[in-house]
Amino acid sequence: FNEIVKEVSSFIKKIGFNPATVPFVPISGWHGDNMLEESVNMTWFKGWTKESKAGNKAGKTLLEAIDAIDPPSRPTDKPLRLPLQDVYKIGGIGTVPVGRVETGIIKAGMVVSFAPSGISTEVKSVEMHHEQLVEGVPGDNVGFNVKNVSVKEIRRGFVCSDSKNDPAKEAASFQAQVIVLNHPGQIGAGYAPVLDCHTAH
Repeated sequence: FNEIVKEVSSFIKKIGFNPATVPFVPISGWHGDNMLEESVNMTWFKGWTKESKAGNKAGKTLLEAIDAIDPPSRPTDKPLRLPLQDVYKIGGIGTVPVGRVETGIIKAGMVVSFAPSGISTEVKSVEMHHEQLVEGVPGDNVGFNVKNVSVKEIRRGFVCSDSKNDPAKEAASFQAQVIVLNHPGQIGAGYAPVLDCHTAH
């Protein structure tokens, strides 16, 4: 167990995670050890601790470690950003782009634009799992019906934003932190990798 903690801590540190924020829990799914209740077969394990925004947390079981995960922030106050995962044409309804709301909110009646094409349109309705929503918030995977836009005009990788509140624009360049996990060859001058940025490929 200690060897695994040491190796995994070293690996996740390399890719930008702080090991102090990650609880390590020895479990046996076969017998349910340390899953829901403290195991009687691991008296050597004194429990896990982790640092979090709300202070240090501690526990013994996997369930406690899951419960100690900080919920993600839901930045509804920021301008809308919704990278498109796909665009469907649905009979009797029309064009329905789908994607996950990253920031801001999307609701019926809103005028949205799609970068980089610059096409603007009104949102007729917003749905999640076939249920009508008053508004889609960050973390929601939504489908939304748009007026007078064909499926040929917008596609996966485009970014939907509120045309009246800091709409997304095409960028000539941007700065990014890139982590290479494993690569089959040498990376040298002139190397041209394939870049995935949100849903754009």
